[in-house]
Amino acid sequence: MRPDLTGLHPLAAVAGGRVVLEGQGLQASSSGLPTIHVGDLSVAAEFAAPTRLAFRVPEGVEGLVAVRVEGLAGASVFLETGRLAATGLHQVDSPAVARDGTAYFTYSGARGQQSPVSIYRVPRGGTREIFATGITNATSLAFDPEGRLHASSRFDGKVWCVDEDGEVELVWSDLGITCGMAFARDGTCYVGDRAGTVFRIAPDGLPEAWVGLPASVAAYHLALAPAGDALFVSAPTLATREPIYRLDIATGAVTTLAVGFGRPQGLACDAEGRLFAVDALAGASGLYRIEAGDASPTLVASGEGLVGVAFDPAGDAILAASDRAWRLPAATLGASLKDEA
Repeated sequence: MRPDLTGLHPLAAVAGGRVVLEGQGLQASSSGLPTIHVGDLSVAAEFAAPTRLAFRVPEGVEGLVAVRVEGLAGASVFLETGRLAATGLHQVDSPAVARDGTAYFTYSGARGQQSPVSIYRVPRGGTREIFATGITNATSLAFDPEGRLHASSRFDGKVWCVDEDGEVELVWSDLGITCGMAFARDGTCYVGDRAGTVFRIAPDGLPEAWVGLPASVAAYHLALAPAGDALFVSAPTLATREPIYRLDIATGAVTTLAVGFGRPQGLACDAEGRLFAVDALAGASGLYRIEAGDASPTLVASGEGLVGVAFDPAGDAILAASDRAWRLPAATLGASLKDEA
């Protein structure tokens, strides 16, 4: 059997992500596990079998790169790797993206720690800038329909509005261990208290306890469906298989949208209305797409220690780990490319 590569899974990854090469005749030789060439860098395979090889994406790889196996002449497959957008962060939820494509990230810090910086911003194509200070344990970020950024604090149960100059103003308090946020088109805000409550705050109204869910050991992560009819929530516990919940906006009814996650984290919907979720399970962290009718979520990108995801106006995904973030072109979360030259 002639050794050959036929594909890889997933088709996109960031540094530390686990990727599986598919083919035939790929088993390890007597000298050990094969060497994988990823662009100009090389890594040892983590696992080898006749039809599968697994490896981790090395640091320093960006963009579309050829992947080949040493000693396997004439075959390459192509992997889209994230372009580093920011470092020096402390994310515990998804970033937020403004209408002009500027991305906003937190430096949350240890519980009770007053970090010198609360929020950073990164203009599209630009570098990290200090944006806002003075919020203890800045946790989740969300824009309201007017384009105003809001930030929650898991430390003191407050939500702050942040103006375009980075000045902060307290808007709501007494929201428990305040984590995820999402705004509806009419300005209604939904806030997750990881102790087990989703609050609803009508425009110019006061917070009300809306829906109860199991308490989380980490955080509540929220995303609103583009149609405005549902709120999606992830709330990791100590269970071995975790769901993502769908909350009906009209009735508050709770249904299970997806199961089988190890530690579901940040959520976001793309422009087509598809829901994406980060699973931060150790050793298998990645970005999954969840579509109606799918038997199970689809892994579309892998990474190490991922916590959140957002989409910019161009459709690109911004994938965040706790300390850094990458941009992935939306188009590359689809078809693969193969080079037989």
